[in-house]
Amino acid sequence: MSQQVKQTLVQCDFDGTITHADVSYMVLDTFADGGWRKLLAEYRAGRITVGEFNTRAFAMVKADEKTLLDFIKSKLEVRAGFSQLLDYCQHRGFKFVIVSNGLDFYIEDVLKELGVPDIEVFAARTEFDPAGVRVRYIGPDGNQLQSDFKEAYIRLFLSQGYRIIYIGNGVSDLSPARQAHHIFATDDLLDSCRQARVDCTPFQDLADIIKGMALLDGISSS
Repeated sequence: MSQQVKQTLVQCDFDGTITHADVSYMVLDTFADGGWRKLLAEYRAGRITVGEFNTRAFAMVKADEKTLLDFIKSKLEVRAGFSQLLDYCQHRGFKFVIVSNGLDFYIEDVLKELGVPDIEVFAARTEFDPAGVRVRYIGPDGNQLQSDFKEAYIRLFLSQGYRIIYIGNGVSDLSPARQAHHIFATDDLLDSCRQARVDCTPFQDLADIIKGMALLDGISSS
């Protein structure tokens, strides 16, 4: 008896993957009133969680939402091939979701500006307050998470029976990506995969991923 083909879900990071630069770092560099990069060093060294890092770092940001969005729009560069990748996924019947350690307010605004506001986004929830931006990660069960945010969602998607294609760029993507059926990697994720001897396909532009997906399924990307 033939095995049923699984539906494919594409789990994609945002900062540094869909965008060239990490938007959250751009915001913190410009608006954080404090030594947020000391916190970043602690996070990268594994001494604090991503939840603690973003909670403490963004508490240093006193600017309002409009100010931040205006700044982001003036600086943001989207990696080439994004619209083509979305079109390809739609054509192939692949579900495309964004799971990011970034913040929901700017991810959703960027997608709206790009004309694709209906993409499901799982990211840090943001509340604006004059005392500082409040950031929380909420897992699939509705509870707040301090770590393993991306891992929680890929476990959910796997439990739903999806074949998962993972797209990412950062060190934090390695753990969830290892649970996927195939990885497309660039920058730090690519280096991490190579060091850990994890199979992946490199990419520069997002259009590269279309060719890679077509090769996976043995079809033409044209």
